[in-house]
Amino acid sequence: MMDARTPPPQAASSALYIGDIARRSGRSVHTIRWYEAQGLMPGVIRDRGRRRVYSDDHIGWLDLVERLRLTGMSIRQLREYTTLVKQGSASLRKRRALLAEHQLRVQAMITKWTEALTLVDAKIEFYDEWVAKGSRPAVSAQQRARTRRPAAKA
Repeated sequence: MMDARTPPPQAASSALYIGDIARRSGRSVHTIRWYEAQGLMPGVIRDRGRRRVYSDDHIGWLDLVERLRLTGMSIRQLREYTTLVKQGSASLRKRRALLAEHQLRVQAMITKWTEALTLVDAKIEFYDEWVAKGSRPAVSAQQRARTRRPAAKA
């Protein structure tokens, strides 16, 4: 990953400015600047005109940050991760540990969401049956969901 102290090796050949990275990443200029203000964009350099210069690596970085946010990583944790990235390869074990802890939280959340979705599915089925038969089904949505609990991972 990038080191904040030195420009990415391909920066000279594939220099991207904020509008370029916004178009190529699908993020708004405002979002990219916000990430920078939060300290979440390592390796951004400036050209002689003091304009920010990005590289193709930043597009991947924006994707990673967005996915980590979607999976519930806090801005504080993202800052911690970004700080570790800026430290270079000396922080690989710490980065891995941070992501492994996050992975466990995400897996636990997926389990909770899967259980919740099972109940939503059962409730929809309950209503479908009620509409089709014209009378309230004998088996509640909660009872249906209990019989369909997803199998626990081994």
